[in-house]
Amino acid sequence: MNTCRYSAERRRPGFTLIELLVVIGIIGILVALLVPAVQKVREAANRAQCQNNLKQLGLAFHSHHNALGYFPTGGWDWTSTPTYYNGVPVVGAQQEAGWGFQILPYIEGDNIWKGGGATNDDGRIRMARGTPNPIFFCLTRRAPQTVVFQDPGFYNGLPVTSALCDYGASNWEQSGVVKQFLPNRIANVRDGTSNTLLLGEKRLNLAFLGQRQNDDDTGYAAGWDNDIIRRTSIPPKEDFVGPAGMDGGLRFGSSHPGRFNVGLADGSVRSITYSIDPLTFRFLGNMADGQAINLED
Repeated sequence: MNTCRYSAERRRPGFTLIELLVVIGIIGILVALLVPAVQKVREAANRAQCQNNLKQLGLAFHSHHNALGYFPTGGWDWTSTPTYYNGVPVVGAQQEAGWGFQILPYIEGDNIWKGGGATNDDGRIRMARGTPNPIFFCLTRRAPQTVVFQDPGFYNGLPVTSALCDYGASNWEQSGVVKQFLPNRIANVRDGTSNTLLLGEKRLNLAFLGQRQNDDDTGYAAGWDNDIIRRTSIPPKEDFVGPAGMDGGLRFGSSHPGRFNVGLADGSVRSITYSIDPLTFRFLGNMADGQAINLED
């Protein structure tokens, strides 16, 4: 009798194989349900941060206008670098670098704009071009990135680190707020600043992020180039994965599903569907075509 009692007391309850498989299956189902929810929350946070980036960039454009009387230009050419005179960055039509460099003082980048304490223009240019700023990047797509850019037609063929950019200004057609060479003023935006596109996310080939691409290599401090300027005469599209040599095609777009973010010339931020009517998008990019646009649609 004592032996039997001892044996019973030694027994320990346990799972059968079937019970264990059922538990594992339930855990798998719960994880499968949880992952999309986590991804959705993360995307919502990233989209909100991206919208905030565009808000800050739009405000920087207006701060530039308030300080100097005009908006930043798109710069001179893709071969352009930040322009300094006696160690001081020049402004307006004399500045060969584009809007990304020109707004640095208004996005807490004044030290980089001035060259970061470098003692010559080569050092100032390299500092300004090569220092990434988180405000130029959408976290849905990537964290801040740089690439080493080298081309026989650029900077005497010497390699230069370029801090990249996920946003482009309107527009390549030069019917928008940001023009090549010459600055625009608010008075030139005859359609109204609330009806005119200023900035937006740019479309990229995701297969080569962090590598040199035609529209993702000269960086935010470039001059007039498809790194920082986009078309509004063609509709936006979502990011894609494609072969080498296929870039974003000068389109606006993003890694966000369904919609991408834009900043209007009044400093407001909107989310626009990729299926926007192409003619409406063209009107949105043109600052003086006399076309009324209902953005609520």
